[in-house]
Amino acid sequence: MEYGYSILMGIFAVAILIYAGLMALTKDYKILPLRATVSVKPKNEKLYMKQLSKVVALVALSPALSALTGLWNMTAAFIVLIVSAVVFIWLGTKIMRGVE
Repeated sequence: MEYGYSILMGIFAVAILIYAGLMALTKDYKILPLRATVSVKPKNEKLYMKQLSKVVALVALSPALSALTGLWNMTAAFIVLIVSAVVFIWLGTKIMRGVE
């Protein structure tokens, strides 16, 4: 399985993107895990879910980029995974900043 890592990361990225899509379509606050709903009580749940779905989709790009890089070099794939996850989470905090 020469490309096992890339296949698994691709599947993982698609699964996260599907979850982000469901969050964007339904805007249902109850789709979040119980631990997340206990700590955050947004005033506008629909806006919160819309913005959170953008962040989840953005973070899903990290394993997708890593999967593409894994086709070329495994060491570079791990570096891309870590660096892109940090950058995308940081960008996600900027997206979520205005949501209450």
